[in-house]
Amino acid sequence: MKDLTEGREVTVILRFAVPMLIGNIFQQMYTMVDSIIVGRGVGKEALAAVGASFPIIFLMVSLVIGITMGAAVMLSQYFGAKDYVSLKKTIDTAYIFLFLAALLITGLGILLSGPILRGLKVPDEVFPLAKQYLNIMFAGMVFLFGYNTVSAVLRGLGDSKNPLYFLIIATILNIFLDLLFVLVFRWGVAGAAWATVLSQGVSLLAGILYMQRSTHEVLHIHLKRIRFDKEIFRTMLRIGLPSGLQQSLVSLGFIALTRIVTPFGTNVIAGYTAASRLDSFAIMPAMTLSVAISTFVGQNLGAGKLERVMKGYLSTLLFAGGIAAAITAVMVLFKVKLIQIFNADPAVVRIGAEYLVIVSAFYVVFTGMFITGGVLRGAGDTLTQMFITLCALWFIRIPASAFLSSHIGTNGIWWGIPAGWVVGFSISFVYFLGGRWKRKVVTAAPTSSAPAVAASK
Repeated sequence: MKDLTEGREVTVILRFAVPMLIGNIFQQMYTMVDSIIVGRGVGKEALAAVGASFPIIFLMVSLVIGITMGAAVMLSQYFGAKDYVSLKKTIDTAYIFLFLAALLITGLGILLSGPILRGLKVPDEVFPLAKQYLNIMFAGMVFLFGYNTVSAVLRGLGDSKNPLYFLIIATILNIFLDLLFVLVFRWGVAGAAWATVLSQGVSLLAGILYMQRSTHEVLHIHLKRIRFDKEIFRTMLRIGLPSGLQQSLVSLGFIALTRIVTPFGTNVIAGYTAASRLDSFAIMPAMTLSVAISTFVGQNLGAGKLERVMKGYLSTLLFAGGIAAAITAVMVLFKVKLIQIFNADPAVVRIGAEYLVIVSAFYVVFTGMFITGGVLRGAGDTLTQMFITLCALWFIRIPASAFLSSHIGTNGIWWGIPAGWVVGFSISFVYFLGGRWKRKVVTAAPTSSAPAVAASK
């Protein structure tokens, strides 16, 4: 566990963020490798199937993942306040909730995958492949939830390195299994899905083994003693539900965008899939630093150190903005070669390259939006962030993409994406300057009386 309430702000944040960034790169390689291998080894229909499946999976898990973010906020604040009793209750409650949620989503996902794909008007040549991929991914949902829960617990307590180690092992396994199942056994998209599920299972197992062997008692899982705390869960919902709803709104936005894309045909779906995979890598530094500053803000507000929060925010904003500008240059200069990694079809490459040129020009704006949102989440002000997302996504991004696509074609879809980012950052920054988020902290700064439970034994 790592205390983020001492030391130079930007240094502390970066040291905490870098292992997470590396971990997120490896995590993105799950979907990246799936897309590359099926796109090059099976065909553009298979690439389109994987791409059409992603927003559906995101929708089904987004609400629960958001509540997990609420748990992480509580963990960081309780840790900053040295309240280890509440810390342990939060961990236990999160485990129970997320296990039951995983079982529920598995059933719903398998039941509804077909009707949702039909509702998205996925082309007939893509539909059976997408349905097969989805059903296998939903069957392994307990592994995905389990790993993300273990990672959230460790990161909330300041440990960003060990989740990285678990993920590196799993990613290497995923690549090996992808090559084996898809190219050797010729299982197609089903092989890619099984490779991902099995690899996530390994990540979860590694995380559990580490926590059980840790010297920190709060990390140990005792099945006979684990308890669900209703009050903790209510607080978790209060903080996490807005984030969950925000994630759901984002995932529904992805589905709405996919619904706009699919009528343009397989080439456009494949090009969009390839470009969006690259997009996921490009925005990863901003998203990772957003998570890091959220934990940093939570711990420092819990410790009553507001000045550190402000310094950390400004330093992170400048650093992340510089990274975003550099990534934009890479995307624009190498757009064609990057898309060709996934599929060499000229129509697919042209569409994907057009996406990259338009969207990457606004990575700096996206970065500002996410870093500012990370501060609000760390303070526990997740409801406001939900409304900002609602406005930027549903009042700007989706309507703009739908309107412009009917007038200027596929490029109109891509222009709607940065339009939403501009509005989202503008509202977030104005709200941040207002300062109301400072009053949303879960726990007060620590007093001289300390809890009776030790952090470790």
